[in-house]
Amino acid sequence: MLDEYGKKRDFQKTPEPPPAKKGADAGPLTFVVQKHRASRLHYDFRLEVDGVLKSWSVPKGPSLDPQEKRLAVMVEDHPLDYGGFEGVIPKGEYGAGQVIVWDNGTYASDEGGPPDWTDRAEAEERMRRGLAEGKLSISMRGRKLKGSWALVKMQRTEKEWLLIKHRDVYADEKREIVGEDRSVICGLTIEDLKAGRLPDRGQRPLPVNPAGLPGAKAARFPRSVEPMLATLTDHPFSDAGWLFEPKLDGVRTIALIHDGKTKLLSRRGLDTSAAYPLLAEELSTQPAGALVLDGEIVALDEQGRPSFELLQGRIGLTRPEDVRRAEAEAPVLFYGFDILHLDGYDLVSVPLEGRRALLERVLLPTERIRLLEAFEEDGVTAYRAAVELGLEGVVAKRRSSVYEPGRRARSWLKVKATLSDEFVVGGYTQGQGGRAKTFGALVLGSYEEDGRLAFVGGVGSGFDDRTLEALLPRLEPLRTKECPFAETPPLKPPPTWVQPELVVEVKFAQRTREGQLRAPVFLRLREDKPAESVRPAEVVAAPAGAPGNPGSGGPSLESDVEEVLEQLERKSERFLLKVQGQKLSLTNLDKPLWPEHDGQRALTKRDFIRYLAQVSPHLLPHLRDRPLTLTRYPNGIHGGHFYQKHYEQPLPEFVDTVLLFSEHNDEDTEYLICNNLTTLLWLGQLADLELHTWYSRVSPEPDGHDLSTDFAGSRESIDGSLLNYPDFMVFDLDPYIYSGREKKGEEPELNRKAFAATRQVALWLKELLDSLSLSSFVKTTGRTGLHIYVPILRQLPYRAVRHGCETIGRFLMAQHPKEITMEWAVEKRTGKVFLDHNQNVRGKTLASIYSARPLPEAAVSMPLRWDELDGAYPTDFTILSAPTRLVKAGDLWSGILDAKHDLQAMLDAVPDEAG
Repeated sequence: MLDEYGKKRDFQKTPEPPPAKKGADAGPLTFVVQKHRASRLHYDFRLEVDGVLKSWSVPKGPSLDPQEKRLAVMVEDHPLDYGGFEGVIPKGEYGAGQVIVWDNGTYASDEGGPPDWTDRAEAEERMRRGLAEGKLSISMRGRKLKGSWALVKMQRTEKEWLLIKHRDVYADEKREIVGEDRSVICGLTIEDLKAGRLPDRGQRPLPVNPAGLPGAKAARFPRSVEPMLATLTDHPFSDAGWLFEPKLDGVRTIALIHDGKTKLLSRRGLDTSAAYPLLAEELSTQPAGALVLDGEIVALDEQGRPSFELLQGRIGLTRPEDVRRAEAEAPVLFYGFDILHLDGYDLVSVPLEGRRALLERVLLPTERIRLLEAFEEDGVTAYRAAVELGLEGVVAKRRSSVYEPGRRARSWLKVKATLSDEFVVGGYTQGQGGRAKTFGALVLGSYEEDGRLAFVGGVGSGFDDRTLEALLPRLEPLRTKECPFAETPPLKPPPTWVQPELVVEVKFAQRTREGQLRAPVFLRLREDKPAESVRPAEVVAAPAGAPGNPGSGGPSLESDVEEVLEQLERKSERFLLKVQGQKLSLTNLDKPLWPEHDGQRALTKRDFIRYLAQVSPHLLPHLRDRPLTLTRYPNGIHGGHFYQKHYEQPLPEFVDTVLLFSEHNDEDTEYLICNNLTTLLWLGQLADLELHTWYSRVSPEPDGHDLSTDFAGSRESIDGSLLNYPDFMVFDLDPYIYSGREKKGEEPELNRKAFAATRQVALWLKELLDSLSLSSFVKTTGRTGLHIYVPILRQLPYRAVRHGCETIGRFLMAQHPKEITMEWAVEKRTGKVFLDHNQNVRGKTLASIYSARPLPEAAVSMPLRWDELDGAYPTDFTILSAPTRLVKAGDLWSGILDAKHDLQAMLDAVPDEAG
């Protein structure tokens, strides 16, 4: 079945998996749709049958419009391993081009009856019959493709079929599904691959079949599940190891769906299905024979925000007429955020990341059923957005966490905009004045670990008349002569004690040392929460958040930049610049740093500082935490310059530094680090035209926590530290192809023939890096050549990275010996492009992205898309034109640190042909 597949491919050249038929596995059948940019863009639609992927090429891709009939041309069978393939098929190979997994999931035949997600043998038999008859009908559980679909063979040919969406709840004539263009595995697009950012070949995609998920185990359908609970933390945080979900103001609910029937369980384990019959009915139509979901039932107010007040009237209703009336007044939704069981597999021991991916494929959104959106990494922004929308906050969940039924775990953390908690009512005080007929305040407590009820204070504010009148009849039947608290509260006059059965939610300013509530305000009665579960909320410190890899400086920095640009419009040649709460003395602003050139006016220090301010939202993330070498031109590019690694004069307080051991000086030395806008503009005032940064950083986030942050004292200290482990492997390409106008002994000047040769070498290098699945980012140097940066995990020291660069370089040189040289002697480089691997040394630097260069054109080092390299020339990008380009194109290297790969694994794959 895979003979044709194998004959078309050379597996010594293509990264595609070799042919291998696999035996039947447990669980449902799988599907994959790959977006493939070969000679033409198309979508490869593949269905698992009998251990292979039956495959069709769909030129226009799937459509959710049932009236659209998309041509699907049947092609050769593919191995099951092909379902996880993403990357670049090399030029000259069959299907050469870029491939991503556009969608994947599980499917079942629904031809002749409802889909059976558990009987694999019956599903495959149905598929064999359908293939033979030329008609397939399948139900799909993917991230993008859901519901029922048909594949129908056309009469005129054996290979041509039609792919058609059946009319069901997921049909949508308006939604252009192919416009959702990111991979469901790596998150990249075809354009990302063309630009040089590649999937990590070493990262295995999560199985879409529940049977294959790590931690999943075959199990009977559960009768009930206690929900996992979150621990309160003190402030929002960001971290790549966590997901962040909005915290909804609703009722926690476990939905048990089995054989077309649904039971809804409250946090107390009570069956609430009768209170929400329409939810139960829609949940019963989910595409699964057996499914357990964790989620929240909410009612939305007029602004579309969850409102517990609207929902509260529905809690506990059982009479059908009461439920119907409540449904008309306050319709409810179910937001699912976890999956605990699917088609015979218990999933509680599956890491959250796997459960979440499965949930996104299985859950079929309907009018009343929604998937709760989760945000990755940036929890601070997610929290702010949630609060701005009027939500309570966020719940942070560790991606690697398992589900712990009934436990309040630290792997789930809730971050609330307002301090609030649940408390048990142990009594009430007599009302005065307008409250004489009701009560004055509720006496509150919470259970200690030893089971004793501890007094925490009283709450007398936050009640409206309706709440007061509704609560008193609930309190009076619970009256008791015995004080329920372990120690009788010192209240005068003594309150009326009640049995501790009612739970209320109260917000407060803080707790005293004795645990008493300060400024408490009643929020609501919580009938969904059992009194015996009420414990003092443990508040834990938030994890040390990672700064991430921002692509912009955010609204605060943008506002600072606007203020700086306004001040630079002053005519004065010197003044105090106010920036980020600091005062920076600017002088000689009208001094030319670049002279008049080829019709361009002289460019001044003011122009340079303005440029730095304009590009700072994009530049600063690339400078952050990296030691810096200054190249200062106080009298302009023709007035002499000097390098400065160490600033001897007293530094302004806003400048960050790092103390590190210098092998050259055999002592500890203080290096500058540019971590803020004020420092960047201060460097502009110093006429530091070129910004030279290290390839390593002093920050351990996110992949350097196993490395030391001790950089000083000895060579051994810095050898074992973060600064000896670079973020990049760097290829520096310099053409030694002369224009003929150079003086004797001069380096080659910029000329189009030389740059064209450098472009070609860069493209050859990209092809080689593509074959190794190494992401590559290209930029002009701003002078004559190109820099190619390969982001790598901080697993290897500079010495090993330099060796890796040399290995790749020599292999490329062996393929193109007439065009490439790695000779150290300058006289032996003539006529070739020099590939310099020796830049990969600790302490060596290259001009940073967006750094200006001391050439008459005032060119800058500019990142490029690989597909625009052919038409680019270094002088196209200057301190005058670069800001405009950034407004249009953005930072092409934004997120470069998120594209890291395992270099060691890749080097093991380099053919040993370099001699």
